[in-house]
Amino acid sequence: MKLSTWNVNGIRAALGKGLRQYLETSGCDVFCLQETKAAPEQVDLSWLSGYEAVWSTAVKKGYSGTCVLTRAPFIKSMLGIGKAGHDDEGRVVTLEYPGFFLVNVYTPNSKAELARLPYRMEWDDAFRKFIKKLDKTKPVLVCGDLNCAHEEIDLANPKSNRKNAGFSDEERASFSRHLDAGFVDVFRHFDKSPGRYTWWTMRTGGSAREKNIGWRIDYWLASESLKPRFKSCTIRSDVHGSDHCPVEMELNLPR
Repeated sequence: MKLSTWNVNGIRAALGKGLRQYLETSGCDVFCLQETKAAPEQVDLSWLSGYEAVWSTAVKKGYSGTCVLTRAPFIKSMLGIGKAGHDDEGRVVTLEYPGFFLVNVYTPNSKAELARLPYRMEWDDAFRKFIKKLDKTKPVLVCGDLNCAHEEIDLANPKSNRKNAGFSDEERASFSRHLDAGFVDVFRHFDKSPGRYTWWTMRTGGSAREKNIGWRIDYWLASESLKPRFKSCTIRSDVHGSDHCPVEMELNLPR
């Protein structure tokens, strides 16, 4: 089973920049998209045959949002994490498959000068409780833009970004608590090399991506019990269409 996660930074724009080609040619069974910035009725996916779309949209129009496109049959879907105050921004879609839960998440950004860090910490705690509860029933796959570079190896300029959003001590410690709760950073299970990034700022007009001055903030996390099923995890930095790139994971599962 092949799955992909990608923050598309606006699905309508991304479809014209490479997303459509990727959906048609990558051969993935499941696509998890974040920051869709659209309602389902605003996006024509009728050309993508064989996939069912499950959307979670923000109350605020054109903001945040997540979507899962799946051709693999699933048992049921859930939107949000069931926590008042956290489910207005369309940040989580969960699908239950026969062998696991799939959780597609777009984690809140802490913003400039860490203005939203207190809320971000509340979110992380609530989200961790949510996935731990799911894990008591069956294994969990978490994917998406987690808005955190966990270790210094996960961004090009760690020293100058130490207190910036996405690399604050608080966010990194919270990410560690995700792993301590029994989840594996799947990409690092396979690849421990530096220079492996999934997001590059557009403030430099594209030169950051050309020079690979980036951050790894898009992840696959998995319950420890799924480790024997891991086949691969690949950062597709060759795929364009957003300021992020897709991250693909393959699992050895019976069809």
